[in-house]
Amino acid sequence: MKLGFVEAPLEDDEREDLVNLAVNGHVENPASALGDHVNSSWGELDGPSERSLVHWLRRLVFRGAWLDQRVKESELEIMFDEDSQTFGYAQPDRNYELIELSPEPSWRRVKYRRPERID
Repeated sequence: MKLGFVEAPLEDDEREDLVNLAVNGHVENPASALGDHVNSSWGELDGPSERSLVHWLRRLVFRGAWLDQRVKESELEIMFDEDSQTFGYAQPDRNYELIELSPEPSWRRVKYRRPERID
C-alpha cells in the first residue's frame, strides 16, 4: 500500500504472489489476479534498479528490518509528531534528531485493483 500498488489488504493468494515478486523478482506461476496483473503490467513495473517495483518492495522490507533492529538496540526511538499526525524515528544520541527516510515512488498508475466478484 505504501507504494500505491495495492489499495486494500491482500488475500492469501495475492500475498503469495507479492512475496514471490519480492523474493524472485518475478511471478512465474501466478496464484491470483494480482500475479496476472504483475505479468501483464511488467513493462511498467520493471526498469533500472532504482525505478523497479521489485527494488522498492525489497528496499521497504529491508529498511523496515533495519529500523526495527536499531529500535531494538536503542539506537533509535519511535516518535509521534502531533502536528503531522505521523510517526518518525529519532536518534537519542543526537539530541533526538529525526532521521529522514528517502521518499518512495508511486505505482498508482499501474495499481492492482481486485476484480469484482460475481456471486
